[in-house]
Amino acid sequence: MSMAKFLTRRLLQGIFVIWGVVTIMFGLRAVAPGDPANMMLAEGATQELVEQVRREEGLNEPVYVQYVDYVQGLVTGDFGYSWQSNREVEAMVIERIPATVELTIAATIVALVIAIPLGVISATRRNEPADYGATLFSLLGISTPNFWLGLMLILVFGVWAGLLPTGRRPVGFGEAVLTLVRYGSVYDLLVWLKHIALPALTLGTYFTALITRLTRSGMVDELGKPYVTASRAKGLPSVLVRYKHVLRNTMIPVITVLGLQMGTLMGGAVITETVFNWPGLGLRLIDALGTRDWPLMQGIVVFIAVAFVTINIAVDAVYSYLDPQVSEG
Repeated sequence: MSMAKFLTRRLLQGIFVIWGVVTIMFGLRAVAPGDPANMMLAEGATQELVEQVRREEGLNEPVYVQYVDYVQGLVTGDFGYSWQSNREVEAMVIERIPATVELTIAATIVALVIAIPLGVISATRRNEPADYGATLFSLLGISTPNFWLGLMLILVFGVWAGLLPTGRRPVGFGEAVLTLVRYGSVYDLLVWLKHIALPALTLGTYFTALITRLTRSGMVDELGKPYVTASRAKGLPSVLVRYKHVLRNTMIPVITVLGLQMGTLMGGAVITETVFNWPGLGLRLIDALGTRDWPLMQGIVVFIAVAFVTINIAVDAVYSYLDPQVSEG
């Protein structure tokens, strides 16, 4: 199968997944208790006003008509209006994307910087204290709930030690870089780093543990293969064999997991953003859930689904490039 056919098939599968998410979210909204017209209006609204809102919003139409209208709106980029703020949903989603993307990328960087060296050390020093320590760390990282870890980090580094702020995002990464370029000041960048340190560590811990275990197992498998023995027999330095050949071959499954987990991280940021009051999509989703603002909830979930599918297709493209047998299967 050619690369183009492989990616086309993945794209069609992705569209089907997104359609499924859209349908499920609309179905949940349809069966949820409560009258949407009453939710849009202030308490004590007259019955005439409630009926007027139902007519204007098409809530008197059959459910399948509302579904078709909703899907048509999504296709044209119209996500509707928030029931609580009466603002366009797409605008409310877009303005929160940078904070979530920053947190996701920062968590990924934290994970890669820690996990890959740790996995390599663990694999090359098997059954030694360093291996036991890395294995214990990865076990604790996978077993620790994010919300608990976040609260403990706030308690230790924010409250007791007073080293790092416990939440909020006073300045974005883009604004901090702009200040650095324009005025040569690193103050905003340091403020951003201080505020994102604990959320990124919280969100990236599970990912760090996962990549550490994956790197270790991949390295152990590769180190036992004949080409490694042959390379060493030819006199190649062990560092060159380890990092140029063995680690490179180990990276293929790591890249796959990296892509899959970036989508998961974006979805999992809901809890971390809530714990640290980080103004991203996750915190907005929780706020929308509390006020039963269904258009906003649907818009955020659909965006996360689109991001998840897009990242997975990109990973599939990279994976099939590194290993052409994937697209031929």
